[in-house]
Amino acid sequence: MPNKASPFNPFDYMKTQDEINTFLRECLEDDDPNVFVSALGHLVKAHGVTDVAEVTGLSRESLYKTFNGKTQPKWDTIFKVSHAIGIQLAVT
Repeated sequence: MPNKASPFNPFDYMKTQDEINTFLRECLEDDDPNVFVSALGHLVKAHGVTDVAEVTGLSRESLYKTFNGKTQPKWDTIFKVSHAIGIQLAVT
C-alpha cells in the first residue's frame, strides 16, 4: 500500500504571529521574489481562500491563479491579500 503525501503548509506548524512574521520576513529577504509570493499563498490557504476572497473582493479562482507559481501577481493583489490576512508590509 503506497503512502500518500499531503501538501505541506508551513503555517500549519506556526503558533504565534511572531513566528509567522519572522518566516515571512526571511522569505521576503530571499533573492527570489517568488519565495515570498509562495509563502503568502500558503498563508492564504491557512486563513481560508474563500474568506480571503470575500475580504479582498477577488474571486477564489483569481487567488488560486495568483499563487499557483506560474504567474507573477500584481502589486495591488499582494497588497490586498496582505491586508486581508493581517500582514502589514513596511519599509524600515
